[in-house]
Amino acid sequence: MYEGPVQDLIDELGRLPGVGPKSAQRIAFHLLAAEPADIGRLQDALQKVKDGVVFCDVCGNVSAEATCRICRDPRRDLTLICVVEEPKDVLAVERTREFKGRYHVLGGALDPLSGVGPDQLRIRQLLTRIGTDVNEIIIATDPNTEGEATATYLVRMLRDFPGLTVTRLASGLPMGGDLEFADELTLGRALSGRRSM
Repeated sequence: MYEGPVQDLIDELGRLPGVGPKSAQRIAFHLLAAEPADIGRLQDALQKVKDGVVFCDVCGNVSAEATCRICRDPRRDLTLICVVEEPKDVLAVERTREFKGRYHVLGGALDPLSGVGPDQLRIRQLLTRIGTDVNEIIIATDPNTEGEATATYLVRMLRDFPGLTVTRLASGLPMGGDLEFADELTLGRALSGRRSM
């Protein structure tokens, strides 16, 4: 344990996701040794994030303006909406360069044990976005308990919309993987989600 501000910094850094106690300590001591100009740039960047980043009025993605660049892009397919849990998931899908539609960010996943129900997510906003233009909703929630519960809930909410196709991202084996190293659940999903060639 260190004293005063150093320990306070380590404690605050340790609260960040993915940063354990040792990483927090390394970052803190890196910051202590950094030049004042470097610290100033970090402070400015943190302040700009808090002051200048908003959530898109349409999809809920992070944006510098009221409407994000994806929702403003006229080349995007209005008939497709990919539903994701968090803004970081939008970036993951965008990196594939396979999806040309628009997004809807829920702001999390259903997790009753943590007090996250349908009212805490942007599900109502999704339902209001579905009009005559939308033909397909792609549910791209995480393949874990909360993501599956969210996907199941969304399917129930969306099945009554006439002419709307609701799909779920396929799950299964990673490219370059070996069958012998796949766990039973992953291999089972790959078998049940197989497609003709």
